[in-house]
Amino acid sequence: MKTIKGPAIFLAQFAGDAAPYNSLETIADWVAGLGYKGVQIPSWDARLFDLKRAAESQTYCDEIKGMLAGKGLQVTELSTHLQGQLVAVHPAYDAQFDAFAAPEVQGDPAARQAWAVEQLKLAAKASRNLGLSAHATFSGAFAWPYMYPWPQRPAGLVEDAFDELARRWRPILDAFDKNGVDVAYEIHPGEDLHDGVTFEMFLDRVGNHARANMLYDPSHFVLQQLDYLAFLDIYHDRIKCFHVKDAEFRPSGRSGVYGGYQSWVDRPGRFRSLGDGQVDFPAIFSKMAQYDFPGWAVLEWECALKHPEQGAAEGAPFIADHIIRVTEHAFDDFAAGGADPALNRRVMGIA
Repeated sequence: MKTIKGPAIFLAQFAGDAAPYNSLETIADWVAGLGYKGVQIPSWDARLFDLKRAAESQTYCDEIKGMLAGKGLQVTELSTHLQGQLVAVHPAYDAQFDAFAAPEVQGDPAARQAWAVEQLKLAAKASRNLGLSAHATFSGAFAWPYMYPWPQRPAGLVEDAFDELARRWRPILDAFDKNGVDVAYEIHPGEDLHDGVTFEMFLDRVGNHARANMLYDPSHFVLQQLDYLAFLDIYHDRIKCFHVKDAEFRPSGRSGVYGGYQSWVDRPGRFRSLGDGQVDFPAIFSKMAQYDFPGWAVLEWECALKHPEQGAAEGAPFIADHIIRVTEHAFDDFAAGGADPALNRRVMGIA
């Protein structure tokens, strides 16, 4: 069995224009001081990381690894959540997602999508240069606006949407395969890959591609009311990244899973800082140990109530306390005897 690595932290929600959050070196000092051992880097944030340079320069990647190692840190994964979203955008979301792209392709959906694909391919090379084995991203979505089937969906709409999603992602998956890196789609509402059924629909269309895998975040399953522990039993072989994020779901007589268009503070389902929600993390970490999860436990902080600095400070010890150092021998080995076929026959009552 493997002991999960961590604690680590996703930097996206903390990066900013003020020190120490405005450069990789200074934010690394901050997270190392909190007790983190790894950082998941948002590849779109030029204050922290130059994706194109990382794809083209082994020296740049070695400098980043060396700088982080000097602070007791490693890169856990790169993230292209924003670029992955732009691989597949329904027109209803054009205006909202346009800001995720480079200025020169904004307002041009075809150019924006081509730019996003190129970004993913750069991320595959950069991940290889950093010595990483997995990459975190979103799938994008064509069918999400039609999630609730009223009015009735046109026949074949969902199938056609997933066919197109797979067509766009297959060359990207092949690029990651060429570089020896798994693509871990965050299973997330708003994406066409938002639960096990939709992941299987996609996986079937990309020919069970070995690089098509998952980022597991139980908070999104709490808000969907999906069994996040059974999910690990079913899909553990495909889970390559892990966001440690808490959530709670408290329905009322006025609102439930859909949230009534309310703000995050008022929704029955909302994200919380670690330990403040309902996620059964002891059970999750036990299953991760049981199934030999090879990766990192990465804090993703999103909470409508708590300050991010408090959430980050509490997150490192919370994760460290939940990581199970796996045993190297069975608890009852002290009572074991050597192999004795004759004894076994007697125990079975065989003459």
